[in-house]
Amino acid sequence: MGFGELLEEVGGFGRYQWIHVTLISLPGLMMAGQNLLNNFVSGIPAHHCSLPANHSLYNLTWRQGQGKTACLKPQWHLLAANSSTNVSQIQTEGCLDGWTFDRSEFLATTVSEWELVCSLRPLKQMIQTIYMGGVLTGAIIYGGLSDRFGRRSVLTWSYLQLAVLGCSSALSPSYTAYCVFRFLSGMAVSGVILNGVSLKVEWIPTKERTLVGTLTSFFFTFGQMILAGLAYWLRDWRKLQLVICAPQFLFFAYSWWFSESARWLVLNRRSEDALKTLHRVARINGKSEIIDKLTLEVTCLRSSFTAYDLLRTRGMRRISICLIAVWFSTSFAYYGLAMDLQKFGVSIYLMQIIFGAVDFPAKLLALSMLSYLGRRVSQATCLFLSALIIFANIFVPSDMQTIRTTLACLGKGFTSASFTTVYLYTGELYPTIIRQTGMGFVSTMARVGSMAAPAVLILDEVLPALPSVVYGGAAVLAGCFACFLPETLNMPLPDTIEDVENKW
Repeated sequence: MGFGELLEEVGGFGRYQWIHVTLISLPGLMMAGQNLLNNFVSGIPAHHCSLPANHSLYNLTWRQGQGKTACLKPQWHLLAANSSTNVSQIQTEGCLDGWTFDRSEFLATTVSEWELVCSLRPLKQMIQTIYMGGVLTGAIIYGGLSDRFGRRSVLTWSYLQLAVLGCSSALSPSYTAYCVFRFLSGMAVSGVILNGVSLKVEWIPTKERTLVGTLTSFFFTFGQMILAGLAYWLRDWRKLQLVICAPQFLFFAYSWWFSESARWLVLNRRSEDALKTLHRVARINGKSEIIDKLTLEVTCLRSSFTAYDLLRTRGMRRISICLIAVWFSTSFAYYGLAMDLQKFGVSIYLMQIIFGAVDFPAKLLALSMLSYLGRRVSQATCLFLSALIIFANIFVPSDMQTIRTTLACLGKGFTSASFTTVYLYTGELYPTIIRQTGMGFVSTMARVGSMAAPAVLILDEVLPALPSVVYGGAAVLAGCFACFLPETLNMPLPDTIEDVENKW
């Protein structure tokens, strides 16, 4: 008897699965905050050079606007010799007295606290790059650890790590300390997301996977809007950092209730533990009468494989190469659009809510496509449509800001739908024995994409359309790779490499 049939025997998508899926999905409300936190924690307030302490002696009322002029100021001491000199005619110099930051949009950010402006402005984006480097590292490390020590134990540890180090970030005394804490927090975020996806997928019967996988992704969508609300309410980076990370202590506390994946237990020669887990699930689902029938039926699923098998066989190699392209390009385009909200000339808080709200219709569309067209067509279509919209935005004049913003929201919606699809698709393509290693392996490319996306934005100084060409081109290429992936709609999860090779 396969695991699909076993899950049906112990209650299918019963009471246990409802509670299990809900509790694992709840942290998604805060995961959006982790990934997009830099938009608010490191927002750039309007600023100008601070006036000298004795500026009242010269009757100075001069102010500078934001931009290149915010990095220069007149040499005030020249007025001492000739107070009748026009201020605009005085030679300029750097902001030797520091900067004065406007507090109407942000009360305090890392930018205003550590003066990450002018020559230090690249350090602002470096925070996000370092964080994504931590997410990448976590995908590699925690993916392998999960296949070795189990999904639940690594997930529980990741909650604790994110709670402690995330809250410590709010107390960072320096820029360097903050970057270190964000890197380690990023590692924990990978552990939470990847293990949460696998633990959900491995306890859900085949026919419910599409609906549950898509609907639970709405937790991330709501999380984006919650982030905007909290940021607008607090407006202080330390308070926002603390509020976003503190709930992880709650998630850590209740994670002990989760049952380890029975699939993983059996495939790691722990059939007795698997049976105990299945018995517990059956009792919670009100199927106590089936317990005695499960005694010996799962022992036939034992097997042993290594992470090397991700690329060793033809079928696994094709899946891994195609998924690398899809994960990279989806993340590349997504964070290219989502991590520079201040460029739209609209309130950053409003833009975050709009960017979150556009996910609702996009993911409902993805749900329909996944259910009726299948995974492969849905994945390729989302990527091609996001590329089309990104390319279309190139030809919209810069003064037509409303149209440009609308197209950017649509592009972000389709990349978000692509993310929803690829998370579900990857969990269905890789076999149980190395599912976490596989997800960690291909999702590292997503982190590379998220790290590369901000760097591409610099190209707009060379040619304004160049970043869009790069983002759109990557999405087209990934859409072509997606066409070569096998279909998994309504198919049971593979457990071994042989299952993958025999099916596809």
